[in-house]
Amino acid sequence: MKDTFILKTQHLQDVMTGWRHDFHLHPELGFDEHRTSSKVADLLNDFGISVHRGIGGTGIVGILENGTSSRSIGLRADMDALPIEETGTCSYSSQQEGVMHACGHDGHTSMLLGAAKYLADNKNFEGRVVFIFQPNEEHGLGASAMIEGGLFERFDVDDVYGIHNIPGMPVGTFAMRTGPITASESLFEIKINAQGGHAALPHMGVDAIIVGTEIVQSLQTIVSRKLNPGLNGVVSVTEFNTDGRRNVLPGNAILKGDARSLSPEINETIEARMRQIVAGICSAHGVNAEVHYDTLFPSVINKSAPVIAAQRAASTIVGSAGVDADCEPKLFSEDFAHMAATRPGCFVLMGNGTEGKNSRPLHASNYDFNDEALSFGSSFWVQLVEQELSAGIE
Repeated sequence: MKDTFILKTQHLQDVMTGWRHDFHLHPELGFDEHRTSSKVADLLNDFGISVHRGIGGTGIVGILENGTSSRSIGLRADMDALPIEETGTCSYSSQQEGVMHACGHDGHTSMLLGAAKYLADNKNFEGRVVFIFQPNEEHGLGASAMIEGGLFERFDVDDVYGIHNIPGMPVGTFAMRTGPITASESLFEIKINAQGGHAALPHMGVDAIIVGTEIVQSLQTIVSRKLNPGLNGVVSVTEFNTDGRRNVLPGNAILKGDARSLSPEINETIEARMRQIVAGICSAHGVNAEVHYDTLFPSVINKSAPVIAAQRAASTIVGSAGVDADCEPKLFSEDFAHMAATRPGCFVLMGNGTEGKNSRPLHASNYDFNDEALSFGSSFWVQLVEQELSAGIE
């Protein structure tokens, strides 16, 4: 099967691997990607691509034009790393204490650079390619920052595409779907104001732990009893803190957690039900509570036409058997959602491997992007551009 792959950037494999290992050696957190963005900008400039720095902080935009077509396509890669101490043993392990590329953004950046070099060298397209190198994806702030910094006003695109590696998917496979492909992420905090007291005299106060445990249990009924079983949602309480002591019943408690959904409507339902549950339980106990619910990442919603284009491009690279055009959505979150909400977009999943270190989960301290995937991802980008910006298409 491998002989059927059409990897246009295979000759750049060693170069992309070198870039990737360098990025991995020198990871940087969101909005601090100064070395990374400088290297990206310098490479794009070397390729003969027009470079625009400081879009949304450390964001970089490269512009490559050819011919007279007005068609334009946006390709996005994220650049930031995570605040994780690397435990892997590769020769290019992070040199930055407490920071590592545990999500493969080093690979995403290198793939897009490889595609940029190939397209600049060959120019087998008609129109404009906008290469978007985004900061701070992990905290959900980079895409919005670039958009607010004039990304699509200064460099308008007809469609925008993003890609993410997925451990556990075979290398040389791609997946996408129309509609929601990743979940929204909302962080919530519930502050309970009860009445503390002596542990031996519980009847004289209102134990915040009792109120809080009832809330924790009842929040699980949002997904199990308040949502349509055919619709996905997750509500997880991740912290439970009180001001109680060995013989002191707590008067205050703070619950914190994370909620996920695949549509704005479900997210609104989760928030509304959460507020109702908290208000009802607190009223029954005669205490007060505050609920803070903050949606950091909306769901990525893929549009039909870009999905069809991505499916066609991926099928050309790896064959139709290697492409799932109606995959199951993922419950992780991605701030590409902001770009896909601004322009018609498609977020694509790409296999990172199924064995050994290539199947370790994203955000694991021993995670490593699979270098073998570089030629697949960059070739996909090239094929997508040459397909969508082919001569005669307007």
